[in-house]
Amino acid sequence: MHRRNFLAASTASLAALAASPADPAQPTKALCTFENPGDLASVKTSHARVTSLRPRAVQVDFDATARPMIEIAPPFADFRLFGSLALDVTNPSAEPLAFVVEVEDAAVAKTSAHTTLPLPARASAAYALPLDSPSPVSMGMRGEPGIPGFRLLAEDHHPVDLARIAAIRIYLHQPGSPRRMILGPLRLAAGVSYEKIVDPYGQFSKENWPGKLTAAAQFQPRKAEEEAELKLHPALPDRDEFGAWASGPKLEATGFFRAAKHGGVWWLVAPNGRLFFSTGMDCVGAREGGTVVEGRENMFEWLPAPSDALAAFYDTVRAVPPVGLHGMRFYAGRTFNFYAANLQRRYGSGWQRQAQEMALRRLRAWGMNTIGNWSDPALYGNGRVPYTVTLGLRGASATLSSGSDYWGHMRDVFDPRFPQIVDDSVRTLAQARRDDPWVVGYFVDNELAWGNMRSEHSRYGLALGALAQPAGSAARRAFVDRLKARWNSVDRLNQAWAAGFASWDELLAKPFQPPAEFTPAMKEDLAAFTTEFAARYFRTIRDALRKYDPHHLYLGCRFAAHTREEVLAAAQFCDVLSFNIYRPRLDPAQWTVLDGVDKPVVIGEFHMGARDRGMFHTGLVPTPDQAARAAMYQDYVRSVADHPLFVGCHYFKYNDEPLTGRPRDGENYSIGFTMVTDDVYPEMVAAAKSVNAEVCSRHAAISR
Repeated sequence: MHRRNFLAASTASLAALAASPADPAQPTKALCTFENPGDLASVKTSHARVTSLRPRAVQVDFDATARPMIEIAPPFADFRLFGSLALDVTNPSAEPLAFVVEVEDAAVAKTSAHTTLPLPARASAAYALPLDSPSPVSMGMRGEPGIPGFRLLAEDHHPVDLARIAAIRIYLHQPGSPRRMILGPLRLAAGVSYEKIVDPYGQFSKENWPGKLTAAAQFQPRKAEEEAELKLHPALPDRDEFGAWASGPKLEATGFFRAAKHGGVWWLVAPNGRLFFSTGMDCVGAREGGTVVEGRENMFEWLPAPSDALAAFYDTVRAVPPVGLHGMRFYAGRTFNFYAANLQRRYGSGWQRQAQEMALRRLRAWGMNTIGNWSDPALYGNGRVPYTVTLGLRGASATLSSGSDYWGHMRDVFDPRFPQIVDDSVRTLAQARRDDPWVVGYFVDNELAWGNMRSEHSRYGLALGALAQPAGSAARRAFVDRLKARWNSVDRLNQAWAAGFASWDELLAKPFQPPAEFTPAMKEDLAAFTTEFAARYFRTIRDALRKYDPHHLYLGCRFAAHTREEVLAAAQFCDVLSFNIYRPRLDPAQWTVLDGVDKPVVIGEFHMGARDRGMFHTGLVPTPDQAARAAMYQDYVRSVADHPLFVGCHYFKYNDEPLTGRPRDGENYSIGFTMVTDDVYPEMVAAAKSVNAEVCSRHAAISR
């Protein structure tokens, strides 16, 4: 990645887009209607059969092979006046249908796209494959604007020569059984447009949906309607002041949150001794609503003039170093926070306090009993909803790569500066919170570069990363010292590792190239160092927290990637293990890393999203619509409650991300319980109330 301003990064894409003739107002143009014998004769097949079904449709039967396919030669080759290929698809079967569409030009350049979600059984949809549109990443966001009237296929954004299109292919990827598709007319349609896509309230301007806000006068009636509902139903039944299980068993009351086993099942225990299953919400607050506007003003129908009162919601973000986000750039420049502006429009004078009050009322009413990570510290110490403290390590130290470095490299815990960095980072916040009974505990760090279990090289990535460090690296020296202590001589090490080091100095100084396969002894050494590295990390933080706050729980580091060695080390020093688990549900069969671990576990992040309310990206776990999203949310929470080790799960996040992407990484996910207008997703609220009402009794019903 390159460090540069958003304006410089996007100028070429914007210029190319402005020059494109594709426009949403343009009509479609028929490409292949299947109305005459010539259309059918132009279709080539590979492990598939095509038969005429009805006017303007064919039936395609695909075989159960690696890539059954049909290929259509378009009647004309020049697609330049249009920006997408559109097609109607019906799935007549009882199973979901996933497919791929590929477009190839005369020079054999190809672009392809696949269904983000399979087409449900016996469902129909109109799909569009954008052609030569700029990637959303180049425009500062993860998901691209929709084309009204179509479901976007997930494209690869490879350029093709639109003046010389030679073939269109539709294929299935390794279907497990024969599959059938009803294919309607192929046509050319408008493409993706970034022009004036954001309305004055931060919503997608090109589409309508149930609940879309269309006038500022709607803010107050909607606010009043929600307040009336919250007054009628302020909290779930059978919950006490902490959100704990009011009628459930009562254990020893210590005055602070703790973890304990009851009936063979792990629980959190509230300060009053009541059993507590943590259903939480991340990112509560308005701090993360800004999106870069500088350099892409053409995307917005309205931005406040300097004299406008809402100009107070402009800000400026600086460029930050790239950290390996798979080609995503970090952008800088002036931002505008539509979400905060809408909160002021909705709540008026003193909007910050009123929005915080509304958030606390919502959480209680929805059965959310924990304010999770990344939330506004102004909500700490609220005395009404328990909260977790977000704590990160600050200070310069050496780092090393594990190979799984999505957010950045791992700190070198052998660096002599590391203990002081931990002490300095923990001291102030822990001292300020040590006597607050509403603190559940501390999350320290997030999704670190631990490595993963996908391969032996990934599993031992930290140890291999230490050996890849410069000669003076503290981690490399610590590893070599460990090897010296075990093997005594470099000859014995060479024999054990099947290596050829001339001396210990060579192992310390020269670049280390890991072999394709590890000997058993080498795996033992790599695993032992990984364990020691992780233990040093968790022990140092645990000791600092105990020093400055002996009362509250150490909730771990919110693992994303992890290995068995690191999880076992965390279990030794953390009060509660934490994982961010972005999957449709918690499947115990996928969590063998916890086998033999007898420690409580909390999920720090999960979510699911949908694009049916004007947003551009579903997030990491897609669903087709809000009803399906709400159903998946309930199933996820139930699957967590059904596991004897898990004591809660925190949803990421309270509000949708900005439509045009948050500055630091372009995320524009439709994953909130609230929209940019501060209206709620009613399906998600109803789902939360229902499942949270049953979660304690469900967790208690587990028998090991």
